Amino acid sequence: MARLIDSGPGCPTPTPLRAANAAEARGLEYTEEVKAATDELYPLVEDFITPMEWPAVAPLVHEINRLKHEKNAVVLAHNYMTPDIFRLVGDFRGDSLQLAREAAETGAGTIVQAGVHFMAETSKILAPEKTVLIPDLEAGCSLAASITGEDVRLIKQRYPDYPVVTYVNTTADVKAECHITCTSSNASQVVEHVAREWDSDTVILVPDQYLAKNVAAQTDIRILTWPGACEVHELFNAEDVAALREAHPGVMILAHPECPPDVLEAADFAGSTSALAGYVGDNHPSKVVLLTECSMSDNVAAENPDVDFVRPCNLCPHMKRITLENIHDSLVEMKHEVTIEEDVRIRAKQAIDAMLALPKLEKPAAFETGLEPLDIELVETA
Repeated sequence: MARLIDSGPGCPTPTPLRAANAAEARGLEYTEEVKAATDELYPLVEDFITPMEWPAVAPLVHEINRLKHEKNAVVLAHNYMTPDIFRLVGDFRGDSLQLAREAAETGAGTIVQAGVHFMAETSKILAPEKTVLIPDLEAGCSLAASITGEDVRLIKQRYPDYPVVTYVNTTADVKAECHITCTSSNASQVVEHVAREWDSDTVILVPDQYLAKNVAAQTDIRILTWPGACEVHELFNAEDVAALREAHPGVMILAHPECPPDVLEAADFAGSTSALAGYVGDNHPSKVVLLTECSMSDNVAAENPDVDFVRPCNLCPHMKRITLENIHDSLVEMKHEVTIEEDVRIRAKQAIDAMLALPKLEKPAAFETGLEPLDIELVETA
C-alpha cells in the first residue's frame, strides 16, 4: 500500500516543469499573438497548470497547433496522456482502438501518436497510406513487450485446436500470428464468438494474464493465457481497495480489467478506459477513484467538475515519455516514422478486421465485480 500516493489534483506534473524553458530553447516566445490565440484554451487546464506556468506552455501549444494545420497532421491523444497534451493539442481522444479507427477515417496525411508504440503500429495497420509518427521511440509497453510473434507461432504449434485471441495491446508481429484481436471493452464478446466459430470449449487469450482471468470469470469458456501484465495495473491489489475505502468513506472504486482479479472482486465497477469514463459521466458519483494510470483521472475529472476524485497515482513511464516538446519536434522533423512490413501488416489487419466485423456494442461492456478470482492455466511453448 505504500506505493499509492493520494496526490491530489494535477498528477502528474505538466510538461513545462519536466523541461524548463523548453519553448525558449525552440525559439518560441509568449508573444501577444500567442497569448491572444491561446487564452481561450487555458480554462481547459487551469486545474492542472498554474497561471505562472502558462506562459511556458502556451508557445508550445500554439506552435504544435500551427504545425498541424501546415502539415495536414492530427494528434491522437490516448486517455493516459497528461492534460496539456490530451486537452490542448489532441485532435482525437480515447482508448487505443478508438484512436486507430480515427486514424483510418481522418483526412489528414500525417498522424502523430500521443501514446505508445503498439498504438502507432495499429494506426499504421489500419491507415497504411498515411505517415504515422511516434514522438519517442522508447515509448513502449511492458505488456506488448511480454510476447513475440515467435511465441504465438509456438503456441499454435502446441495447441493447434484452439483459437488464439490477442489483446490489442500487442505488436503488429503478434497480431499477425493471431486469429482475432480484442479490446478490454469486447474481450468476452470476442472469446465467446471465436469459441463458437471454432466449435471449441477452449480459447487462448494473450498476453495479459489478468485480463484473461477477469474474462474467464465472466464466461463459461475455458481460457488459457500467457504470463504478461501491465506494469501499472498489476501494482494494484485488494488491500489497496480496502485502504482507500477506509481513508475515503463512501468512495466509489472503479477498476480497469488489467488489474489483478482480487481488485475487481473488491471494486464497485470495472471496465475499459472508455467504460470508466462513461460510468463517471453517466452516474456522477460524489467521490470516485479510478484504479488505472493516473493521468486518466485528471482527464476524466476535467469533464466532470462536480465529482470529487481520489487519485492513487501509478504512472506509466512509457506514456510519460510523450511530451509537448517531443510532439513539437516530431512535427518539425517528421520523426519518428512507424513502418511495418506489408505481409505482417496485412495479416495483422485480418485479425483486427475479424474483431471489427462483430456486432458493435452499444457501449463498452462492464465487467461484473464481486466475483471470486479464478485460477487459469498458462500456455506452454516448450
